[in-house]
Amino acid sequence: MAVKVLIKRKVKDGKLNEASKLLIKARYKAMEQPGYISSETLSGCNDRNIVVVVSMWQKIEDWNQWENSEVRAENENKFEPLLDGPVEYETYNLGFQMK
Repeated sequence: MAVKVLIKRKVKDGKLNEASKLLIKARYKAMEQPGYISSETLSGCNDRNIVVVVSMWQKIEDWNQWENSEVRAENENKFEPLLDGPVEYETYNLGFQMK
């Protein structure tokens, strides 16, 4: 079942341009991964330094593999100095999970 992943970052003042470049690089790398479907980037209406990436994956296992990859870790390490606080992650299944 397809999943959506929300990745929320608070970017430091004056660092949006650098963060944007890293987001683009991360997206291109993610597009090469098995199970990747799509992604979009949102910025806060009241605080433009809040950036949320919503990515869609075929299965949670596909996301987990990408989340734990060395390629992604390298890019995330470059993000750290640009951020004002920790990165927040949330994962969601598409539709209801009825049992």
